[in-house]
Amino acid sequence: MRKSVFDMKFSEVYPLLVSKAERKGRTREEVDEIIVWLTGYAPGEWDTDATYREFFDAAPAMNPNARLIKGSVCGIKVEEITDPLMQKIRWLDKLVDELAKGKKMEKILR
Repeated sequence: MRKSVFDMKFSEVYPLLVSKAERKGRTREEVDEIIVWLTGYAPGEWDTDATYREFFDAAPAMNPNARLIKGSVCGIKVEEITDPLMQKIRWLDKLVDELAKGKKMEKILR
């Protein structure tokens, strides 16, 4: 049976996000900065054993400017996603994609 992305451990997803950034010359610290900006967690405060659902449910304060994140991830426009949890997941994906594409941090963190 295939596991839902919602039920994946953040400890499984986080290294993939970091790897995507590092392959393009960016850093783990920049990925962490994006996570802090998006979720309100303090650096390293998140529970890596949490599922993706638990990770976002426990986020101290989603950034109100996250609504300004536009564009496509895997061919799906993030602003058109109706499931709130999936939208948060895709926001994080989109921000890390922008980081990996060389965008300046001040542009990524709207």
